[in-house]
Amino acid sequence: MSLAAPFTKLMYVSSLGKQVADGIERMDKILDEPPLAETSSPAAVTGYGVTFENVKFTYNAADEAVAISDVSFTAKQGEVTALVGPSGGGKSTLANLIPRFYDVAEGAVKIGNTDIRELSSEYLMSIVSFVFQDVFLFKQSIAGNIGVGDKNATREQIVAAAKAAQCHEFIEKLPQGYDTVIGGGGVHLSGGERQRIVIARAVLKDAPILVLDEATAFADPENEQKIQFALSELMKNKTVIIIAHRLSTIRGADKIVVMDKGRVAETGTHDALVTRSGRYARMWEQYVSAMDWSIAGKEAANV
Repeated sequence: MSLAAPFTKLMYVSSLGKQVADGIERMDKILDEPPLAETSSPAAVTGYGVTFENVKFTYNAADEAVAISDVSFTAKQGEVTALVGPSGGGKSTLANLIPRFYDVAEGAVKIGNTDIRELSSEYLMSIVSFVFQDVFLFKQSIAGNIGVGDKNATREQIVAAAKAAQCHEFIEKLPQGYDTVIGGGGVHLSGGERQRIVIARAVLKDAPILVLDEATAFADPENEQKIQFALSELMKNKTVIIIAHRLSTIRGADKIVVMDKGRVAETGTHDALVTRSGRYARMWEQYVSAMDWSIAGKEAANV
């Protein structure tokens, strides 16, 4: 029986060793990736509309599977452009191309009339804000997390951004208010609260281009209403690109781009697309049917 304990420890050491080796291998792959080329003569933009011109993209040059193929459309400055479609259609990939997380294989992504590859990375990141469904907060104070949007912001500006993002009320109830460290002392925030902190960060940054990728994906109905109100404040007078599966949230969009298998299936307003009886019309019909669906009661089940 005395041999069981050391053998059990060896088993755990072996398991942890494999995890460490796998982590090192994945880290080496990341470090081996060449950095995106930077232009030697950075340009500036004259407007903040976002244009995709015959964009083709694949995540792996050796892979024949194309994620985006021949995509062209313009998200105009001051308007809301929504990207919708089935999972795997290329919506999030397009969003990731705007801040140049990846470079296109063919075509161009332009801001104003300037190819984003002609902009410095620092300048590009300064004019684009994004709120993704995967919220990331640092283990530091609430004020510090919001202040990531503008490292020179004053305390008053941070509080004003929090109020605009509908999170001032719950922050004030925390043990140390804005100085409360997230994850410290047993302080943890709900998904909706974390999303509002990230929105406050974007409000503080106040960039002219805003990319929202499923920003309310994990929010409960109460938090979703607050997040929607916060987003309405954030989106004013900006070029806004929204990715959403809940079609009701983008009915008022100025333009809806329907993606399917990496291509643009159709574009238009909600009313125009519904009347075409195309891909979007079928999606809307399915969405409305799902909203009306309910579990039958015991009496109905026995009929």
